[in-house]
Amino acid sequence: MFICKNCKHVDKFELMFSPDYRGGRSFTQRYNEKNEIEISVDGYTFVPDLQFMNQHAVCTYCGQIYMWDYSNKEKGV
Repeated sequence: MFICKNCKHVDKFELMFSPDYRGGRSFTQRYNEKNEIEISVDGYTFVPDLQFMNQHAVCTYCGQIYMWDYSNKEKGV
């Protein structure tokens, strides 16, 4: 999980598509055998990492972009 550095909310991966996105917008998420979240978008499956979040994710709560860090659970704290 990731936490927004601005508002401190943990992201729940409520995916928002860009208005310019041309795909079918088929979205699923599940936890794999390593207890990592896997996201599938139109047949492409990936495990989001901090680099992905800081390049693409907008905070659902406050609208900030490029402001992510691992939550304490991910850091093992």
